[in-house]
Amino acid sequence: MEISKIWRWFVYPPTGAPNATILLRLMAGGVFLWEGILKFVYANQGVGRFTKLGMPFPELTANFVGTLEIVGGLLLIVGFLTRFIAFIFIIEMIVAMLSTKIGLYLGTSPLPMPSSLPQIGFWAVLHEIRSEYAQLLTCAFLLIAGSGKLALDALLARRKIESND
Repeated sequence: MEISKIWRWFVYPPTGAPNATILLRLMAGGVFLWEGILKFVYANQGVGRFTKLGMPFPELTANFVGTLEIVGGLLLIVGFLTRFIAFIFIIEMIVAMLSTKIGLYLGTSPLPMPSSLPQIGFWAVLHEIRSEYAQLLTCAFLLIAGSGKLALDALLARRKIESND
């Protein structure tokens, strides 16, 4: 696929998704927004967590991810640049799952163990991955379907069509 087609796919998302798509944007955007804020408010959620996980440049990485989640969460909520941010958040969720759940599966995670059984292995991963899984699939839906009719993306698309007439 040539670059211009990919660019158009991102820049001109479909606007025909159902009105209820706003609920998915509010859910995913809200979770990203408050998780981003938490990375700045509580060190154990931001730089401390990134340090324990062995992330490179943990303070810079935590601040970058926190800012991305705050700004991206707000963008999802209002439905602006939805496909771009959904794509970025899909990558973020894959990285989050790989960086935290492999150690949980193997019982070698530097993070605190879950407070109740199962604490390691397959079932522990399935239980603990639920939030990332929901966020990943919601963002995949938004990437494919677009932000819906009740979104800034749709409003701008309608104005572009009206200005071309």
